Formats: sequence, C-alpha cells, structure tokens
Amino acid sequence: MSVAPYPALGGALYPNPQLNPSTPNQGALPAYWVGPRHLAGDDGCLYDVVADTLAGFCWTSLTTVRGRRELDESLEDLQVLRSTVLHISPDARRWAQWTLSDEPFHLGGLPIAWQISARSDAGRSLADWSAYFTSGIPGEAIADFLLALDVCGEPTDAAAGPETVLDAASAHGWLRDADQPHAAAMHPTFTSRLGLGELPPLIQDADPCALIVEGDVPGVAGWQAWAELGAGAPCLWAASFSSSVPHGLVAAFTSSLSSTAPVLRRVLPESSRDRLLCAPAC
Repeated sequence: MSVAPYPALGGALYPNPQLNPSTPNQGALPAYWVGPRHLAGDDGCLYDVVADTLAGFCWTSLTTVRGRRELDESLEDLQVLRSTVLHISPDARRWAQWTLSDEPFHLGGLPIAWQISARSDAGRSLADWSAYFTSGIPGEAIADFLLALDVCGEPTDAAAGPETVLDAASAHGWLRDADQPHAAAMHPTFTSRLGLGELPPLIQDADPCALIVEGDVPGVAGWQAWAELGAGAPCLWAASFSSSVPHGLVAAFTSSLSSTAPVLRRVLPESSRDRLLCAPAC
C-alpha cells in the first residue's frame, strides 16, 4: 500500500484519536497513520519490530536465562535474575541485544531497550562501537539503522563525515542549531534534538580516548538524540551513539526519525498524543 507523507493527507488528519494506550490487546484496537514520527512512540512493540527486522536479515537469535535456585527449590519457583535476547549477524561482526529486562543503565532517565554493536573483525572479543536506544523510539528508526548496518560492507567504515547526519535531518525540515550549526539540529517544534558532543558515562567504544576523562578535559564526542516536550520535561526517548559509530549509520537513523512519512500505530504514547496528527488506516 502506497502512503503519501502525512501532511498530504490534509483534512483527513485529526488529533486525539480514540486510542487507549493502556489496552494490552492491540488486535482489538483501530489502526491509524500517525505523524510526526519522532513523537509517535514505539506502538508498545519495540522488541517485535526490531526482532522481525533482524529475522528478515537472517540474523541468529539466542536467548540466555540466568537464575538462582536454592537447594530445596523447585524449578517452578526458580528466580530469574537476568534474561537477554541476542541477535547475531551471519558474519558475526554485528549484533543487537535486547537489554530492557536486565535493568540496564539509563539514558535521559529511561532504561536502555536495545544495544547494537559491531566490530571490524569477528576474531575481536570486544565491539569497536555500540549504539543505545531506549523504549519510546519509533521502531522504524532503529530498523533503518539496522538495515544500513546490515548492508554496509564494513561496519566500522568512517568514510562519511558529521555533515551527513545534519544533512539527513535538514532534508526533512529540521533546523540547524544557531549556536552549533555544524554539530546539532532540532525539529522546528523543538521537541526532538540531535547533537554531536560529549557522551554520558558507560557508553562503550574501542577508542582508548573514550576511557580517559580527567579533570576538565572533555571526553570523546558522539551523537545523541532525544525528545522532550519542553525544557526540563521528562525525556520521551533517547539514543546515544559511541564515538566510533560511523556517521553514515547515524544518518540512516536520523533520516528515518525525521521522516515526514506517517507510521502505523495502534497504541499512542500518552505524553505526546495531543501533539500527533492521525488518519484512520483503511
């Protein structure tokens, strides 16, 4: 089905559709084309969207469950301490880990949902870079990031420059930051932003400089993106890319995130639903 970008739907769009974000049975909910994408949420199925994408790439899925069992405890009462799902590319140089169940560290006050990593050589024990995504991010943006990662010949190729990321945002109407025109951009409503700057702690990268942060010396720079409805408001979602993530891959994520094409949703985020435009999906 071919769908025009949501502004072209004109009068068919209307805010505040009758969607109940707390309803678990999505099959019983009506479907809507929703925009803007960066505020549309993850439809309550971020794992499924990304996992289905990876299955289409023929990545292998592995599940690890760790638990603690007392001597007199039955298997039914086993306490699970950690469970993860790991998806590995056929060449074993790229992988994606669903970490939400592991109580990971947070970005913008939100727990990490997906960690995606790559290495230049399958024989390396550590990743060259990692990217982190919280829940609430449109699954389409992570899927497009993974598509770019899957088709690129070298997952650590840094041929493209940072302007590639900003150009991807500008192509869809995002504005360059007046104070940092070569390092930051934002949606015209100022609800979503991306920038190249110092990263928060615990972002894993093979660059040894990422491990050396002393005194007032700034750490290595990497891309971050986030959404918030106002200054000081809680983050709706956040993403962070370690310093060695190729700019071309970040640009793929940015292009998808800033796209004006609508996304299909049955569950809308309560926090941003009054900012959305929707049209019934026929």
